[in-house]
Amino acid sequence: MSSWDYDLIIVGGGPAGLTAGLYAGRARLKTLLLEKLIHGGQVMTTDLVENYPGFPEGVTGFELSDRMRKQAERFGLEFQAGEVQKLEPGVPHRLILEDRNLTAAAVIIATGASYKKLGVPGEDRLIGKGVSFCATCDGALYRDQEIAMVGGGDNALTETIFLSRFASKIHLIHRRNAFRAAKYLQEQVFKLEKVQIHWDTVVDEFLGQDHLEAAQLRNVKTLERTRLPLAGAFVTIGMVPNTTWLQDLLPLDELGFVFTGVDMDTPIPGLFAAGDVRSKSVRQISTAVGDGAVAALATERYLEEVQHKEAP
Repeated sequence: MSSWDYDLIIVGGGPAGLTAGLYAGRARLKTLLLEKLIHGGQVMTTDLVENYPGFPEGVTGFELSDRMRKQAERFGLEFQAGEVQKLEPGVPHRLILEDRNLTAAAVIIATGASYKKLGVPGEDRLIGKGVSFCATCDGALYRDQEIAMVGGGDNALTETIFLSRFASKIHLIHRRNAFRAAKYLQEQVFKLEKVQIHWDTVVDEFLGQDHLEAAQLRNVKTLERTRLPLAGAFVTIGMVPNTTWLQDLLPLDELGFVFTGVDMDTPIPGLFAAGDVRSKSVRQISTAVGDGAVAALATERYLEEVQHKEAP
């Protein structure tokens, strides 16, 4: 009889975690997936996913996540709600939650990343009162109103296109003089008449008390300052990894993402990382799914080695 609660515990229920759970279930590993919010991760906030293989007409983030969960459940993946506060590595690894402790021979970290903030005055005070980080969550609230999008990457331009369904005008604010997003997305945005692009511009402050009233803009080249009246503002400038709970346990890059080997392994035996929480150049649903599969297969090999060593 094993000396741990589970063969594998997966922390995080996004595409990486769900895929790892699917593969672990097929390998007949006793596996638990822990998620503090809702399965699907950031995908759940995506209105339409158009770049995931197998869905030529696109698929909603909710449907894709729900399909992934049902497929993993079919092979025996167990789900529990809970937030891991601390990980104590060992044989077995121990996960400390608020109301209980769990042990596992192997752990896959798939906690993903969260939205990055601008860190300007008024931002925190006005979150949910005009300042948002999720266009698909809140875009419909601003039908026929004037709003802003801050950012210049793929997500910012994708969400600008989505917001064009609702807003009367969108101010696209970017700190550089060129976008980093895919050319395909840039071409679509440039065609939108209701989008006004503010190049070389940053937000210095969000203004308003009970709700957002305006944004204070500054041109980084001319230093000209402008007060821009707005009903809403969406900040899409990148992600911050959800790794604070690891408490300096693993080597992280300068942004806090986890370094891994090609098999999603970390320097600690039996501890793997997959998905957006990893240090890598591309963060997409498809890459998270690939990470999850690799991590689960590597976990299976690791557990076989552990069992071989324990055999009399």
